[in-house]
Amino acid sequence: MCSCLLTAVPALAGEPAGGDSVTVKQLEGAQVTSTRASEKTPMAFATLTRADLEAVNFGKDIPALLSTQPSVLASSDAGTGIGYSGLRVRGTDATRVNVTVGGIPINDSESNNVFWVNMPDLASSLGSIQLQRGIGTSTNGAGAFGATVNLETEPIGSKAFLRFDGSAGSYGTHKESLSFSTGLMRDRWGLSGRLSNIGSDGYIDRATSRLQSYFLQGGYFGDRTVVKFITFSGKEKTYHAWDYATKADMEKYGRTYNPCGKYKDDEGNTVFYKNQTDNYWQQHYHLLWNQRLYDRLNLNVALHYTHGDGYYEQYKKEQTLYKYRILNYQVDESDLVRQKKLDNDFYGTVFSLNYRNNRLQSTLGGGWNLYDGDHIGKVIWLRKPVEQGGLNHTYYNNNGKKQDFNVYGKTTYDIWRGLSAFADLQYRYVDYRMRGPSDQYDGEVQLPYNVLTHFHFFNPKAGLNWTVSPRHTVYASVALAGKEPTRNDYEDNMVNLPKAEHLTDYEVGYRLTLPRFMAEANLYYMDYKDQFVLTGEQNAIGEMIARNVGDSYRRGLEVAAVWQPVKVFEWNANVTWSHNRSKNLKFLLDDTGEYYNVKSAPLTFSPSLMFNNTFKAKWKGFTASLHTQYVDHQYMTATGLRSFEEDGKDVSLMLDAFCVSNLDVSYKFGKLPFAKGLTLGVSVYNLFGEKYESFGAAYTAVKSDGKGGMKGYQDDWWDSYSVYSAQAPAHFLVHLSINW
Repeated sequence: MCSCLLTAVPALAGEPAGGDSVTVKQLEGAQVTSTRASEKTPMAFATLTRADLEAVNFGKDIPALLSTQPSVLASSDAGTGIGYSGLRVRGTDATRVNVTVGGIPINDSESNNVFWVNMPDLASSLGSIQLQRGIGTSTNGAGAFGATVNLETEPIGSKAFLRFDGSAGSYGTHKESLSFSTGLMRDRWGLSGRLSNIGSDGYIDRATSRLQSYFLQGGYFGDRTVVKFITFSGKEKTYHAWDYATKADMEKYGRTYNPCGKYKDDEGNTVFYKNQTDNYWQQHYHLLWNQRLYDRLNLNVALHYTHGDGYYEQYKKEQTLYKYRILNYQVDESDLVRQKKLDNDFYGTVFSLNYRNNRLQSTLGGGWNLYDGDHIGKVIWLRKPVEQGGLNHTYYNNNGKKQDFNVYGKTTYDIWRGLSAFADLQYRYVDYRMRGPSDQYDGEVQLPYNVLTHFHFFNPKAGLNWTVSPRHTVYASVALAGKEPTRNDYEDNMVNLPKAEHLTDYEVGYRLTLPRFMAEANLYYMDYKDQFVLTGEQNAIGEMIARNVGDSYRRGLEVAAVWQPVKVFEWNANVTWSHNRSKNLKFLLDDTGEYYNVKSAPLTFSPSLMFNNTFKAKWKGFTASLHTQYVDHQYMTATGLRSFEEDGKDVSLMLDAFCVSNLDVSYKFGKLPFAKGLTLGVSVYNLFGEKYESFGAAYTAVKSDGKGGMKGYQDDWWDSYSVYSAQAPAHFLVHLSINW
């Protein structure tokens, strides 16, 4: 049966030789399970096992691998799922999705985003992924306002192996990955690792990706002690594709049109800057100690350190020079090339103390983390000569420090005959300090970062889980959470400082388990105060702007089912119906100077209907699967308007609905003279060539429509726009896996 409906935490692959193998497995995964949901947790979640990941992991980023799950949307700037990719759950953007690896926070401390491009091919070193929708259980790092993604690294296992995974196909896409494990040596020691290279030219023009990574772990496995050291690193170089394209430009230049880096040379020819690239290197170190104190009690402590260093380079046209601290009495504007650099360190510790007996399972856990990051902006080229400033000129240099501390206690207690109670209390403290000049201006005055603030959040959760019979389970929970603004929230709202956001999440669910059929229905109501919602606009560096919207809510029904009528065939489907609204938003009408109150408006990038369907057949070594996803239309601005008027024509402010199918066919050969196993297959993505856009950006000025409402428009004074991230038509990857 498909693991996404199974509620038990999967067993770790590989059984250590010698000693108490069950104990070693529990110890190795204890750091993960302390932040994971179990079959008695009254919340909605899905767990993908190692086998689930291997069936889809041919080079695309983790958001693409999770896109078959309920309420999950993936996007890709390059149009192929490789490079800069995004993840949204229940309509919330990636900055509100908590991600951990082995219980250690991975979200960037300042943006709260997860840049999957900095961790290429991490999926090849994972044992499982658990996705908790909603607030989820208490975890470490960024607050979860849409979901929690808990990644578990692949265990070293008991047997030695060598594995090659490769793929190649459309748009110059290729992946080469070599993995190994020594197995357990002398019943106590083990080493495993991976080396990967991924490249793609992208569907969008010049949207190239050059990605390298490695993963290495070593461990000591005693009867009561496991000590592991894990290090992984990613290096990426990608061409910008985040400005997207208008529908008019797509009609004129084609759907692959990419405006990034566009300018005119000295002869007046339209050209594109060759080095309009993002360049970043990220190194992770994790040291984990798991100790069984006695049969029912174990302790887990982890130390972690991450260093990041890189920059992106950008050609900017007709820039006002004083905003780059360049003074010239004859030239006010010039084309230039700038670099924006990051140099940061993130380190800390997480811990958990776990107790279990026949009726009680309790965890006391928490963590302390510190982020220290420098942001530097330089001008490296100017088209026009200047008197002061010039090449390698620094025009801003600021520092951000963020301290994050949390402690939580969670308990599951069996009250009576299948009825269990769940309680989870977390306290979280955040201290945030930003100093130094920014790249923002008020008139001719350069604005400084003068942020010195802290937050206290109390995040309680409680619920009941009742297994009425072996076939029927019902659950209900309520959870509260608070979350601090991100660096971008401060930068994009310097006049009206952002507020912390708060959420109350109500969940009610039912599970049915039969021998060949399983189903789950989950009803949720997420009540927000001061929720940060994407406005649809992009800021000066191409990142999405979010603002507090006061009162808002997300409510919906998620239904998932798996049917296996015969051993060789499986049918897996899930659907989400949702209603996502902000309340009482006010917009200034440009023609009257008055405010118009929108009592209820759809939240941006939040489809009301999503559907996933997968048919899978398996016979002997042959496997075939067909996955289809339908996503309803989405609003791209907070106004609730579907279009704006330009030159008497309506320009859409919507992402259209789309339906995409992916086909995979593979054959697994048995033992061969030169290998223990070999799998050969081909995946065809967007099988029927759907022309669609997965993401975009939009803004419209508003005025009175003369009927007591408002409408969007553009004229010489206001720059309304609507741009889209086009996705690739039918494309393929041939993939090969060899085990020795």
